[in-house]
Amino acid sequence: MVSRRIRSAVYGSSAYRMSLLGSSPSELQYTPSDPWPSQGQRAEALFHGRYTFAGEEIRSPGTPPWRPEGGSEEWMTGLHSFEWLRALKQHGGTTAQRLARALIMDWIDVCGSWSPLVWRPDVLGRRLAALLLHAPFLDPDSADDFGKKFYQTLSLQARHLSRVVDQEVTGSKRLGAIRGMVYGTVCLSPTTRNISKLLSTLDSELRSQILPDGGHVERSPRQQCRVLADLTDIRDILSGTGVKAPPRLFESVDKMVPMLRCLRHGDGGLACFNGSTEGSSEIIDHVLKNSQANSGLISNAPHTGFQRISANKVTVIMDTGPTVPDGGNVYAGTLSFEMSVGKERLVVNCGPYRGGDSQWQSALRRSAAHSAITIGDRDSVVSVSKGKGLESKVTDVVREEQSGAIWVDAWHRGYEPIFGLRHRRRLYVDPDGMGLRGEDQIEPISNFTPEHLHERTIVVRFHLHPGVRASLIRNNNAVLLRLPSGVGWQFHAEGGRIDLHESIYFGCGGVRRRTEQVLLSSEVTEKVRVLKWAFQRITAPK
Repeated sequence: MVSRRIRSAVYGSSAYRMSLLGSSPSELQYTPSDPWPSQGQRAEALFHGRYTFAGEEIRSPGTPPWRPEGGSEEWMTGLHSFEWLRALKQHGGTTAQRLARALIMDWIDVCGSWSPLVWRPDVLGRRLAALLLHAPFLDPDSADDFGKKFYQTLSLQARHLSRVVDQEVTGSKRLGAIRGMVYGTVCLSPTTRNISKLLSTLDSELRSQILPDGGHVERSPRQQCRVLADLTDIRDILSGTGVKAPPRLFESVDKMVPMLRCLRHGDGGLACFNGSTEGSSEIIDHVLKNSQANSGLISNAPHTGFQRISANKVTVIMDTGPTVPDGGNVYAGTLSFEMSVGKERLVVNCGPYRGGDSQWQSALRRSAAHSAITIGDRDSVVSVSKGKGLESKVTDVVREEQSGAIWVDAWHRGYEPIFGLRHRRRLYVDPDGMGLRGEDQIEPISNFTPEHLHERTIVVRFHLHPGVRASLIRNNNAVLLRLPSGVGWQFHAEGGRIDLHESIYFGCGGVRRRTEQVLLSSEVTEKVRVLKWAFQRITAPK
């Protein structure tokens, strides 16, 4: 808090802004190419003053909403990153160019001085890169008013970013800031002799952020994709200018590709773990293509904490890693899983809420928003040392494969300090892909006390994708599940009561969609409680 106040006082002062002034280039020293696709419909929305980011739309025809009432942090980040310029460039034409230039000029007038979120290193890094990438489309002429202001703001923002690129933010956000600074250094400086320190910082970040199995330390499929895209951008622009990149950069890209493939379902989208939505399969395809890595996928990721089980057209992805506090955004999805059949999702997690409602944000991070187990309506995380927040305690993961069949057996200790109970989950996929069988075992341990057993209800949740139709059958002892293609599955269980309840899904673009969840409920006892369940295909695929 003290540090934030000091930054606000210093960076917001007129003296600091004066320190950022200096000579500005009259043209780019290097013009980077933009390999990424765009969603053209966003351009039409911008023409009509509709600004949509993080699943939220704010309408502001005539006046850009640089500081709107009620805009969430992620919405603000999307707006001020300026990556929407890609949509206007793809639309093309003088009307799109005129709008882009007008928005930039207005932003300079309203937000050209430091403010905490707008000038945060990651947001600034993405904005700087976006402005440089789309400079040819903007066609700045240093002799006219737009060109002068454009090059002045580029220089001013690059100078500030050079001072804070390794401060304020960590993890994937810091890598985003580094990417922006690489673009700024290469495109605005007549020489790249000052880039060595920046590349040393990049090498250090890669050493700490990219795990041995290729996963990103934040354990988010969304960030896995974003970081891989950032690293390929850095690699390509350095290669294009003849700057020698750190070997670790190439190694990281090669390792991250199999991990990203591990986290995709059959529809090409991402699994909804740790703040991730499905994302765009087209963009994910482009990220993999641009990586230029030909490696396959990884199924066993012990360092990142994911297991992938595939047989025939069935894919199961399971979270077997620790929760990672990220700015307080802890997703308590320990041992949760998702399941897809071909290109259709069957079992999902609820996905993240990215709007400004704190109650929704909190609800979507809880264990109950995942296809996982809850005991006594408590989350599967435990407090750790002061200042480090929360984490889950996965103690062991065993994977076995034999004759096409795959078992994953995992334990976690998140409920030990709370209730004196240990949770064990086993998953088994048939070799022919005709079924997924699971077993959840709740075991009392040394500090278990039998008092208030009635308050310790066990609930195993299976959130269904909105495309799935579900109905209770066989006197509520099973659930009939119908995929959009017509393929039928049946859920049945032993050891608990089956119910069908309402649920919610934010996994598709952050838009709220109603769906259902299958609940398997029981009570804690002084003995080991075992809940067995299965998803069985009842109709052959078309």
